[in-house]
Amino acid sequence: MEQDRSGFRTRLTDHLPVAVTTTLGLFLVSDGVADGPYLKGHRVTAFLQSGSAYLAATVGQGGEVAIWCSDDDGQSWSEHALGASDIESGPGPRQVLQLQHDAGAPSAAAVRPFYVGIEPAGMLRSVDGTCFDQVGTLEDNFDRTGWESKAGEGINTVLTHVDRPGRIIVAAGGAGVYRSDDGGGTWQARNGGIAMRSVDGTDLAARHVYKVAFDASGPDCVFAQTDTGTYRSDSAGDSWTSVGRSGEVGGLPSDFGYAVAGHPIVPGTAYVFPLESKAYPCNPGGRPRVYRTTDCGLSWEALGVGLPAVNAHLTVLPDALAIGPTSPFPIVFGTTSGQLFASVDQGEEWRLVASGLPPVLCIRVLD
Repeated sequence: MEQDRSGFRTRLTDHLPVAVTTTLGLFLVSDGVADGPYLKGHRVTAFLQSGSAYLAATVGQGGEVAIWCSDDDGQSWSEHALGASDIESGPGPRQVLQLQHDAGAPSAAAVRPFYVGIEPAGMLRSVDGTCFDQVGTLEDNFDRTGWESKAGEGINTVLTHVDRPGRIIVAAGGAGVYRSDDGGGTWQARNGGIAMRSVDGTDLAARHVYKVAFDASGPDCVFAQTDTGTYRSDSAGDSWTSVGRSGEVGGLPSDFGYAVAGHPIVPGTAYVFPLESKAYPCNPGGRPRVYRTTDCGLSWEALGVGLPAVNAHLTVLPDALAIGPTSPFPIVFGTTSGQLFASVDQGEEWRLVASGLPPVLCIRVLD
């Protein structure tokens, strides 16, 4: 039986209603109280608020993949199973990594058109949450020069912009950044300037792009978080510049991390959660800090007031850092140890709003 959400409805007084997906279900958090789990026992891998509806992607105990829709704030859900029948060629999806609106096709419908990023790398589009069409064939375009395997080739980010209808930018995990300018009909790699890393001391090299995010400066301005650093492009990915400045004064403490989020309206402003290394993906030195740039990545400032000061080794996954779309633009991140931290003053001060949750996979601040 689904849980009554009347408490969640009435507690929306702190401008911080948050959807939190975890390895064991979906939680809806407000005023420090976590309601749920909804879709209990499912690995909830992605979430999207679409108009008056909530959409959640899950992997069940037997590996079955589905997208669920609720039009009553989570009190009840309808299920659409995703399988090989939704893919024109190749196997069915192993998991959904991203649910994202098609900003170039606004709609007044209850469910706006949205994209579904899946693993193995591919993308679907739906206009109603029940019927899905495949968007091109991304994998045919992958440049695997020096690439050691297909592991991690899933679409973990989908970016569209209202001022660039037909353009789609995706992060395809281990295959890097790809862009389509014709609504997904054709795709081109857009990885120039993103460094590759050596693989286990061999001559092989690889790049892994974990997340890309728009900068409010314009539709061509994008940040990327990779396993070789933080990058910025002012050409929609045609070329990238490293902006992390790892180890330098005013730079980031490491060149590794999973998450990056751009401020919705303040140009040049973005937030990252640096991690020590791929081998030890926790914040460096036992002191978790969010880092902010306000000058397009030229400099970074550590923001840690209210976060644990010592002996805290936290991991924030690619989709577990988010900024609310409306004022006061709260910043929220969740950890694999089940904590939820938030700031309502652009990161100057943080507070723990929930703890004891299962490992957090995705955060979305609700309207």
